[in-house]
Amino acid sequence: MAEEYKNILVAIDGSDKSEKAFKEAIEIAKRNDATVFLTWIINDVELTTSAYAFSRLLKDEQQNIEEDMDDKVKAAEQEGIKKIERIVEIGSPKEMLGMDIPKEHGIDLIVMGSTGKGAIAQALVGSTTSFVVNHAPCNVMVVK
Repeated sequence: MAEEYKNILVAIDGSDKSEKAFKEAIEIAKRNDATVFLTWIINDVELTTSAYAFSRLLKDEQQNIEEDMDDKVKAAEQEGIKKIERIVEIGSPKEMLGMDIPKEHGIDLIVMGSTGKGAIAQALVGSTTSFVVNHAPCNVMVVK
């Protein structure tokens, strides 16, 4: 491995691909004694296209995310990861994962699945991943 990664962002969304990305990021973090940034972006477009009330849907989504984040932190700690940051944001996953968060936190590796979980994202297969690969200021590992 040519690079030594110290700040690894792993994009999670509850999908099978993001679970694989999480496991890969943990292995890389162990080899590099890196900080893992568990990052979940709530896609505001998907929330606003729902028939349910935005605030109710957001509250439910945030509760589910917090539970999943707790599980991920415990799993990472069991693997010996000592430095874990949680990032949960509402907005465009493309822009936040591909530009905003990596710049703000000095990320040197993004690990993400090839496709996500959201219904709209599935219609645009790989569009977020493609955007991140092409716009991120650091290396991106896409996990299949």
